[in-house]
Amino acid sequence: MARKLYLATFFLLLSFSTAFAQFEEPEIVKVEPADRERFQDRFESIKWTGQGLYNPTTIDRIPTIELRSRLQAVFGDPTQTIEDLINNRNFRPGKAIQFEYWFVVDEEMPLMILDLDGPFENGLVYVGASRFIDLMPQVKRTLNRLLMGEEGNLQEFQDYFYSPERQQWYLVQYKDGEFTQNTIDRPTFN
Repeated sequence: MARKLYLATFFLLLSFSTAFAQFEEPEIVKVEPADRERFQDRFESIKWTGQGLYNPTTIDRIPTIELRSRLQAVFGDPTQTIEDLINNRNFRPGKAIQFEYWFVVDEEMPLMILDLDGPFENGLVYVGASRFIDLMPQVKRTLNRLLMGEEGNLQEFQDYFYSPERQQWYLVQYKDGEFTQNTIDRPTFN
C-alpha cells in the first residue's frame, strides 16, 4: 500500500513538473555574426517550418521597420544583413533580405526571424526546427513580450534593402526618432 502511494505521489509530482515546464519562459540566445558558420553546420539537416509560429500576436500587426528597431533594442545587431551577402559571387538582390536574426532557444532549438518585404509590410517571418513545433507558440509569446515590453524600446539602426518589385535600393533606418526608407543607388561595401 505504501509503495502504491509512493508511486502515485511520484507520478503526480512528475506530471506537475512537466505541466509547469510547459509554462517556463524559453531562453532565447542570438547567434552573433561570427558564429553563423557554426550555427549552419550544427543545424544543416534541420527541417525548417513556420508552423506553430502562426498564432497572431501584437508583433504581427506592427510595421516591420518598427520591429527591426525593437529587435535592435533587445538583441542588438542582426545575425545577417544584405551587407553580409552582397559581395558573394552568387548574390542576387531580389533573393536577399534586409535582415535576419538567428537564435538558439534553450540551447537546442534553432530559430530564424527575418523580414519578408523589407520595411514596407507588417510583421516578420519566423521559422524553426519542425521537431520543436510544440514549443513554438511559447517562443513566439516570449518574443512578443520582449519586443513589446520595456526592453523593446526603439533603438537606432541602419540597413539596406533591395525591392525587386520596385527595382530600387533603399537605405532603411531609425534615426533621431524618425523612421525612413530613402531610395539610393546600389551600395558598395568593403
